[in-house]
Amino acid sequence: MALSRKNRRGWRGNDIACTSTAVWIRCAIVQNTVQSIERVFDILELLSHEPNGLYLTKIGERLDLHKSTVYRLLSVLKNRGYIEKDETSGYYRLGPGFVELASLFLNSIELKTEAEPHLRQLSQITGQTAFLATLQGSEVVYLGKVEQYNSLRKYSIIGQRRPIFCTSLGKALVMHRPMGEIRELIKDVPFQTFTPNTLKDFDSLFKDLEISRRRGWTADNEEYEPNIRCLGAPILDYRGVVVAAVSAAWSTFNPVITFEQIAPHVLEASRQISLRLGHTKLPE
Repeated sequence: MALSRKNRRGWRGNDIACTSTAVWIRCAIVQNTVQSIERVFDILELLSHEPNGLYLTKIGERLDLHKSTVYRLLSVLKNRGYIEKDETSGYYRLGPGFVELASLFLNSIELKTEAEPHLRQLSQITGQTAFLATLQGSEVVYLGKVEQYNSLRKYSIIGQRRPIFCTSLGKALVMHRPMGEIRELIKDVPFQTFTPNTLKDFDSLFKDLEISRRRGWTADNEEYEPNIRCLGAPILDYRGVVVAAVSAAWSTFNPVITFEQIAPHVLEASRQISLRLGHTKLPE
């Protein structure tokens, strides 16, 4: 009986050892799988910056991977249509599989839906009203807003239009366009004086936009409405095209709020919304 119990203890010990070994093997498999996935994305990201493609050996050199590893991963991607090989040159480049994926994603994007949580966050962080707008012709059209319950001023502005030259949203929508294009866009728009701070002409607008490009954001310093300041930033889509703008507005009766305080929050909102629309880098 004692021997039998010893044997049973021995088997139990072996069972434990086997279990530990099995766990180790499973962990190793998972780690290898994760590493392979990371290498796949390394290859894809590398080729995304090489429109003419690269040789297999060059891919291995750039990523410090063995030739056999690169070949194995490229073969899988090629079979699924995400990589294609030019049989004449031997270059590998991104394949048509990405077109389908990108189309499915882009078709699911809706500007207002994607922007809403970031407008809400911008309003909550700053305690001010946040706006979303786009350009139609030579005018700014308001698409969305989020304001705090304790706002002194309630805005009913969705669908309304404003000039480009005296609003932070309008300036943000055109700030990265060539000056000649902006001039052509608003050539028939009179520089109406809304307040003493309203910009008077093209030259003053262009100087304002030059400053805006350098710092990355635009300002409406009581230019459309007295006692109201706004700070805006552009929103870009997957093509790098400005498709909308976001802003925060506040009253000059709150003297502790400055443009410099609001700017980082508006810029972050514009960056996050742009990312949701497929853009990865804001213009310099």
